[in-house]
Amino acid sequence: MKLFKTRVLLVTLMLAALTSFANNSDLGAKKIKIAFTDVKKGHELTIKNNEGVILHSEEVERKGDLVKVFDFSKLENGNYTLELEKDFEIVIKSVKINNDTILFDETSKKTIFKPVVRTKNNFLMVSKVSFDKKPLEVTLLFNDEVILTETVISEDLLNRVYKLDENQKGNYKVIIRNNGRTYVNPFQL
Repeated sequence: MKLFKTRVLLVTLMLAALTSFANNSDLGAKKIKIAFTDVKKGHELTIKNNEGVILHSEEVERKGDLVKVFDFSKLENGNYTLELEKDFEIVIKSVKINNDTILFDETSKKTIFKPVVRTKNNFLMVSKVSFDKKPLEVTLLFNDEVILTETVISEDLLNRVYKLDENQKGNYKVIIRNNGRTYVNPFQL
């Protein structure tokens, strides 16, 4: 009985894979179906070219799984990325256009974790998961004047706590640069 269930499961998975492949191939040479799981309303989906120029951007309108069909027929040969910016992470999928074919490798998906910035009383806490161990530049501004700049050689998990002068009330901003990306978090004390 167990062998029968295993075979049924295997056949079901094979049919699902073939159906998925057939659905994408039925779309045409320059169209592709992309799926992202566990999205929320307000997440941002963008398509960028190799230079990082945004070619398309849209806000997710509902919670759940996001399945979109994109027509790449007007795009030149080259590498493109589809990026879904979630609350604490950015999911990146790569697409390569070569003549009349689109090369999309689901296994090339990568995730960049965004920094998490919190404040409590006069403490600023910055956390970031960084498996690539790339340097992280933290700049802190008070009323648009730089009061701290620090470059941190990151470990797998970066945790920093900064004590702010409790008598310096006003507008603060922390700017974090990592992996060619900039994250800006304004706050007040």
